[in-house]
Amino acid sequence: MIDSLRPTIRQTCWLLKIMIPISLGVCLLQYYGVIAWLAQWLNPLFCHIGLPGASSIAFLTGATATTYAALAVMLSMELTLRQATIIAIMVLICHALPLECTVNKKVGSKPLIMALLRVAGALLAAVYLNLVLPELSEAFSTTPLTANESNLVDVLQAWCISSVKLSVMIFVIIYTLMFVQRLMERFGLMQKLTKPLEPLMAFFGLPRNASYLWLVGNVLGISYGSAVMLQLEDEGKISREEANEVNYHLIMNHSMLEDTLVFATAGVSALWILSTRLLFALVLVWARKGILAAIQRSSRAKNS
Repeated sequence: MIDSLRPTIRQTCWLLKIMIPISLGVCLLQYYGVIAWLAQWLNPLFCHIGLPGASSIAFLTGATATTYAALAVMLSMELTLRQATIIAIMVLICHALPLECTVNKKVGSKPLIMALLRVAGALLAAVYLNLVLPELSEAFSTTPLTANESNLVDVLQAWCISSVKLSVMIFVIIYTLMFVQRLMERFGLMQKLTKPLEPLMAFFGLPRNASYLWLVGNVLGISYGSAVMLQLEDEGKISREEANEVNYHLIMNHSMLEDTLVFATAGVSALWILSTRLLFALVLVWARKGILAAIQRSSRAKNS
């Protein structure tokens, strides 16, 4: 247990150095109405993908903050279940971009590419869902929430409390991951867990030794999973390029348990959430592999 404490403290401090300033900045932008002002520029686009223009506020909130913040905005609007399903999946593909793209950079991926792919993925998912979703006319929220009239002091006080809770939660999660990882290695359980998942990794187009990272990322998400990814990189058990490959899957489909539960409890179909995110993760990874293979063939042809 002691040997898990030092890397846990290091990784927790690293995550909090990223998360706390971003969280405060987004909190202030929301309070002063900057995000709502930016949302008006997305209104024409959203009207063409089966969504009310005002729903762009929910998308922007999720893209800059968290899925929980986006859900709170959605519950304050009059949406049908069909509209809520489209917005929910857009947010799940493209949320917390400032934080998660910074985390992606730390483990070997280019943050701008990650951000552009997630925004494009969210918009394409909305187009796809607008074409295939049946008409779900029932209301998503029968009692929309009223706007919060808190002053800045109340907002900052609430932010401080939530930040302390977040810090404790991050430490506990990372410590648990580190401890479990070392326990599995000590008793040889890592191979027993990852071996059955290797065929699934091959189906997803990922390295066969990436099954543990995939499992962590899909249970706990990019931010928490990155702590384990960094530790494995430091120990030489996975290369930077392999970590980058896994990120291309995870930016479309991660934190399957928590993210799905958040919106499923509010009424959005878990089947649509899981199937759409997995579909887009598959398409992105295999499309990237195809493009890279074509570039290599072209390069070999020029050299020959």
